[in-house]
Amino acid sequence: MALRNIRKYGDEILRKKSRKVDNIDDRIITIINDMEETLYSANGVGLAAPQIGILKRIVVIDVGDGIIKLINPEIIETEGSYVDVEGCLSIPGRQEKVERPYRVKVKALNEKGEEVTIEGKELLARAFCHEIDHLNGVLYIDKAINPEGEE
Repeated sequence: MALRNIRKYGDEILRKKSRKVDNIDDRIITIINDMEETLYSANGVGLAAPQIGILKRIVVIDVGDGIIKLINPEIIETEGSYVDVEGCLSIPGRQEKVERPYRVKVKALNEKGEEVTIEGKELLARAFCHEIDHLNGVLYIDKAINPEGEE
């Protein structure tokens, strides 16, 4: 495993759409493992592959219950909404209020290529939405309520 550099706001790769992973090979597993190490090193909650400069649909998340590794994740169901503060490893030192679903159900592949469905509420639901947005070139500040510097 290796630490990867986290791309920062202004890097054009953060605004690009990621490609589907067609084949889970050793290279993809290495990327996932590096993302996990990078996430923990940065004390983050989630990390998407574009944040380390790779336009692949891969995310890793840990809200305190252990690592979740998702390949080609898709949101298949949402329920409710609530507003809370979000931050991002690619936008250090900044936090904004964002409205997100209260509950989210995600379908994805695990590292073995098996389809998994995971449901999350509150912080996990927020992390799913935030990281999947990254795969589509969307940053949380695009969805912020009263962004920094605006009244």
